[in-house]
Amino acid sequence: MPRSLRNLLFLAACLLALTSGTPPRAQTADSAVSLTPGPKPPDVPVEWKQLVGIYRYDRGKATVIILERDQRLFFRDSKGASHQIQEQKQTLWFDGGDGRTYAFTEDRDAAGSVTALHHLLESYTRVDPGPDPAHFYRVRPVKPIDQLRAIALAERPPEETGPFRKPELAELVTLDSGFHLDIRYARADNFLGTPVYSEARAFLQRPAAEALVRVLHKLEPLGYGLLVHDAYRPWYVTKIFWDATPAEGKIFVADPRKGSRHNRGCAVDLTLYDLASGRSVEMPGLWDEMSPRSFPNFPGGTSLERWNRDLLRRAMESEGFTVNEDEWWHFDFKDWKLYAILDTPFEELNGAGPKR
Repeated sequence: MPRSLRNLLFLAACLLALTSGTPPRAQTADSAVSLTPGPKPPDVPVEWKQLVGIYRYDRGKATVIILERDQRLFFRDSKGASHQIQEQKQTLWFDGGDGRTYAFTEDRDAAGSVTALHHLLESYTRVDPGPDPAHFYRVRPVKPIDQLRAIALAERPPEETGPFRKPELAELVTLDSGFHLDIRYARADNFLGTPVYSEARAFLQRPAAEALVRVLHKLEPLGYGLLVHDAYRPWYVTKIFWDATPAEGKIFVADPRKGSRHNRGCAVDLTLYDLASGRSVEMPGLWDEMSPRSFPNFPGGTSLERWNRDLLRRAMESEGFTVNEDEWWHFDFKDWKLYAILDTPFEELNGAGPKR
């Protein structure tokens, strides 16, 4: 096809996108590859995935990390030093560099996940949920959720001084069918163990939503889509989260006195899914997990899990999103300060914006 004709067709696609509100899907192979954090690493045996994790020494508060790097296992001690692990006859061992050899035996549960490591009379107990999403991290709410919901609905968001942009919340699935939803706050498999949303829907302010469409299109040539766990969140839900969470877990929830960027319609919780299988990809930690595995720079996990996490981050950053310092799955849109806190329930949204 002549270049002039190709340019004309692309211009026509851009004009059509401008009139329809959907960005063009133009994406070259080179620009897609530029998003990747280096060559994609190979996967590792399931037995290794069941081993990697965070372990606490039972005689103190120190933790160690078992991780995979370059198809090798490592023991990362509490001081940050890494020691390559060798395997022999179901025993793990490494040279400690101090003239001693450290050998470990494993305890595994019925599903095969390692629950503890033992060295002589010392034990290291796993303190993360492991690789199985069924072992979802939960907190015991400080008060019953129904009671907290009644309290939250009776209160109002903090007062703010503007001016702010007029809200225009767009429903993601109406913009592109490539978005898949896994809205766990509308189900019981979330950190509170009970539904909080009445509907499984996801909204963002339109500029943020259109930027997320562009991220989706950049990932498609690499074989990935976006799986959304949460987006716009009414303020009363933030209030419920805060009041329900014990003090030690509040680093992972927003203070309702300040409001959340989710409340402004400019934050999204999401991960990658594989286009071929439709399954979500593996990350170093689980979504909404309250542990160090949630940090975007957590050094543990496997090479492929860290590659997946970094690909998601690079793709999101390419369109004006910034990762939360405590949660690899949480991204804020650059214009979040331009929007006010909203408390409109999903039931009052039609995809075009709040009714009140």
